[in-house]
Amino acid sequence: MSVSTALLTDMYELTMVDAAMQSGKAQRRAVFEIFARRLPGGRRYGVVAGTGRLLDALKNFRFGEEEIEYLRANKIVSDSALEWLRTFRFSGDIWGYAEGEMYFPGSPILTAVGTFAECCVLETLALSIFNYDSAVATAASRMTIAAHGRPCVDFGARRTHERSAVSAARAAYIAGFVGTSDLEAGRQYGIPVSGTSAHSFTLVHDSEREAFDTQIAAMGTGTTLLVDTYNIAQGVENAVAAGRAAGGEIGAVRIDSGDLIATAFKVREQLDRLGATSTKITVTSDLDEYAIAALNSAPVDGYGVGTRLVTGSGVPTAQMVYKLVQREGADGRPEEVAKASENKASVGGLKVAGRLESGGHATEELVVSASSFAEGLAYLEKQGARPLQVHLVNAGSIDERYCGTEVLSAARLRHDTSRDALPYDGWRLSAGEPAIPTRMVDIFPGDDAAA
Repeated sequence: MSVSTALLTDMYELTMVDAAMQSGKAQRRAVFEIFARRLPGGRRYGVVAGTGRLLDALKNFRFGEEEIEYLRANKIVSDSALEWLRTFRFSGDIWGYAEGEMYFPGSPILTAVGTFAECCVLETLALSIFNYDSAVATAASRMTIAAHGRPCVDFGARRTHERSAVSAARAAYIAGFVGTSDLEAGRQYGIPVSGTSAHSFTLVHDSEREAFDTQIAAMGTGTTLLVDTYNIAQGVENAVAAGRAAGGEIGAVRIDSGDLIATAFKVREQLDRLGATSTKITVTSDLDEYAIAALNSAPVDGYGVGTRLVTGSGVPTAQMVYKLVQREGADGRPEEVAKASENKASVGGLKVAGRLESGGHATEELVVSASSFAEGLAYLEKQGARPLQVHLVNAGSIDERYCGTEVLSAARLRHDTSRDALPYDGWRLSAGEPAIPTRMVDIFPGDDAAA
C-alpha cells in the first residue's frame, strides 16, 4: 500500500488544475490562505494545531505509479495533467502561525505562495488537518482552563477513527493535556502514555479484591484502581486494603459513573478516614469543559477525557477555509482577489499578521494586506506588533524545526504563553465575542489605505 498523501485530495482540485493548464493559467503566481471567518460555538479564541502534521504530510505528497494509474483508469484528468502530477513537487513558500498560537476571525493561519496549480492541490490536505486538529486543540485548551492546574489525560481513542485518535492526542498535548491512553500517539510523538484497567478486568476475576490484588502485583501500589464496578464504598475499602497488603498506599482511585461531584466528596472522606490521605481521585465519564468546571469545588485530582475531546466538545471542525487571495494579473503584476458572496466574503491580498499588546495583555490582532511579507513585516514593526507567522517552507524546502516530535514542547509553551496574554474575558467558557478584535489594514500598492 502506498504511503503517498497525494490522493487525500478532493477531485475538483485536480480537475481545476487540468482545466487551468488548458487555459494557460495554471502557472500564474498565486497566494492561497487558510483562515476562519468566525469562531464556531461562540468561542473566544482558537488554538492553531496541525502545522507539523501538514509538513510531514507534504513530504509524502507525491503522485507515484499507483496514484497515477488510479487517476488514469478513472479518467479523472487528461494525460497532460497526469504527466504534470507525476513529477509534482511543491516548490513554493508556506508561511503560518506557529503551532500552539491563538488565532481569531480573519487570522491568516496558513499562507501558500507559488503557482496556482501547486497551491491549489494542497487545499483538502491542509484543511482536513487544520480543521480537525485546531478544533480538538481549542476544546482541550478550554478544558485545561476549567481544570485549574489539575492534570487532564486523553482517553478518547475508543471514541473516534483510529488515525484521528493519534491526531487528537497530539493536538490535546499541545493545548496542555499531560498524556494519552493511545500507544501509537505515544510512539509517534513521544507523548506520555497512561492506563491501567477497565471494568472487564474486575469482572473477569472472582472478586473485586482479587482483581485489585492482581493489578497491584503487576503494576505496583502506585497504580490507579477503578472502584465503581460494584459498590463504590466497598470498592474504596478493597482498594485501600489491597494496597496495604502489598506494603503501601494506592496511588489513585478512579470514578467513572454516578454523580461525580457528590461521589468525589464521599470517596475523599472515606479515603481520609481510612488513613489513605495520599491516595488521589481521578474521574472520567463523558467530561467536557463545563463538567470539569463544575468539579472545581470537588476533591478531584485529575481528569480522563474521551468523547468530548476527540469531537471538539461539540465543535468538531474549526470551520477554516482555503481561499485564493492574490494572483498574477495579465500584466504580470500581483492583484488582490476576493470572494464577494453574501455571508462568505473574503478579504483579498497576501496577509501578514501581528498582535498588539499593552501591559502584558493582547489587545488586537493586526492583519495587513501587502504585496510581500517583507512589506507587511515592516509595517508591523512600525506599529509595535509581535509577528505571528513563521516561514515553514522556503522554495519547496521544509524547515525541519517545525515538524517531527521535537516541536511539541515548544508548541505547548507557546500555547501557554499566548493564552496567558489574553484579557480576562478570553478565558471565559460562555459563548461571546472573540477575546480581541481583528483589524484589517490594506497597504497593497495603489490602494487608498496605503496613504
